Amino acid sequence: MSEVGEQVRDGRLVGGRYRLLERIGSGGMGTVWRAFDELVDREVAVKQPRLPGDPEDEEFQRAAHRLYREARAAARVAHPSAVAIHDVVIEDELPWIVMELVRGESLHELLGRGPLTPTDAARIGRAVLGALCAAHSVGIVHRDVKPANVLLGPHDRVVLTDFGIAHIQGEESLTASGEFVGSLEFIAPERMSGTGAGPASDLWSLGVLLYAAVEGASPFRRTTVESTLGAILAGDPPEPSRAGPLGPLILRMLAREPEERPGAEEVGAVLDAVAEGKDVPEPAVITVPRDAVSEEEPEGVSEEAPGAAAVVAEPEPERMPEPAPEPAPMPIPDPKSRPRRPRSRRTLLVALGVLLVAGLVFGTVVEGVLDKDSWTAHRREGMGAVLSLPPQYRLIQTRAASGSRTVTYGTGALRVRLTEWGEAAGTPLAEARSWAGATSDPHYTRTSFRGNKDAILADTTYEQSGVPTRAMALVIRTAAGRMYELRVDMPKGTPVEKKGTALFKGARARLTLTEK
Repeated sequence: MSEVGEQVRDGRLVGGRYRLLERIGSGGMGTVWRAFDELVDREVAVKQPRLPGDPEDEEFQRAAHRLYREARAAARVAHPSAVAIHDVVIEDELPWIVMELVRGESLHELLGRGPLTPTDAARIGRAVLGALCAAHSVGIVHRDVKPANVLLGPHDRVVLTDFGIAHIQGEESLTASGEFVGSLEFIAPERMSGTGAGPASDLWSLGVLLYAAVEGASPFRRTTVESTLGAILAGDPPEPSRAGPLGPLILRMLAREPEERPGAEEVGAVLDAVAEGKDVPEPAVITVPRDAVSEEEPEGVSEEAPGAAAVVAEPEPERMPEPAPEPAPMPIPDPKSRPRRPRSRRTLLVALGVLLVAGLVFGTVVEGVLDKDSWTAHRREGMGAVLSLPPQYRLIQTRAASGSRTVTYGTGALRVRLTEWGEAAGTPLAEARSWAGATSDPHYTRTSFRGNKDAILADTTYEQSGVPTRAMALVIRTAAGRMYELRVDMPKGTPVEKKGTALFKGARARLTLTEK
């Protein structure tokens, strides 16, 4: 495969008109080429898709549709700082996206040589904000604002690109349940909680981008996924030391609650002032009536998450109402001395709950706090797979049959089963159907696992001692001819079912095949 920047002799002709000349970039969703449009005699950028798995796999189809959405979403945004889409060409049954060629470098590359001044960061941020506002006006949320997606062209032009994971209002989400798309350290905390992304989420990401521009790194970047999640969901960003007049704005943009962040108009006014060397306008004053009705705070947490201790909040004693003071204008915080944000009991409980869910989504289990070692790896002699589970799960049964071995772990009403066949007698689909034949409404999905393309996800329901039980399973056949089945059984229609589905996702993400 050619390297970035390598010239291509007699380059491939795409769509009958776009001649590929040079590979100029590569990412998770494809390769970007500098190309020549032979019809109108101009250079363009062409994005060649790179899709995982088999064309019939759900993952492959989701990625292909994401490319279509990238082109459609970006084409609807009319702004000088939004990349212009010229064409979408179907080549090899996949969409190749033809867009304007922006000569220059990305903000990520620029920051590799050192941080920017507040003036330069404000100028770039103002251009990105303009593209975001244009997108928001037509119902599009970008969802992946980061330095690598900001291109710096000639004549100080700034271009926001890669709308491939944009959320278009009125269209269903592309991501499967529990899947996040985007760069973790730039993802707004509300997206972790599953409440969705809105314009305020893009402004949060823009705040992280501005912080990284003046400080040289994201305030939430850590060495592990777990610690990065903890920083986003429960930590305060470090005080910016180089932000100057941008400091107070950046910190307000990084408020965990979307409604506490400044709006686009206020952000634009501050960025304009800093970019032009003018005095920064004071933030808008928001007052809340003292008699406004608020939601009652919970007195405790009744439902436990897997592997986590219950959290109980003591109710405060009832207090007599006090006279309402006159509202005072909100002062501009001093970037060198910022008090800690007060957190209510409700905020702490919600943050803990989000942290637990996010830990499961990203393949971690949280026990009170994030702990990368909280899952235990179970290695059985002679088996070519390693099963990892939360520490409270204990081995309750081992069984050997003709050509197969099964180990079962459990706690409470949940059971986790791993089966290995030394030689696969049939296909993963046939195996899934063999034990799901008497179930109601079975559902099967083709997938891939650790490079093995022959795999099935099964989701079925059956009755066990008169109790409706749900079974989720992953069945894999390897290139060596072995077959493995990971299965979780759980009571259907109960709170335990939610724990069981999260357990299955976590165990599937950690399952390791060790056979040669």
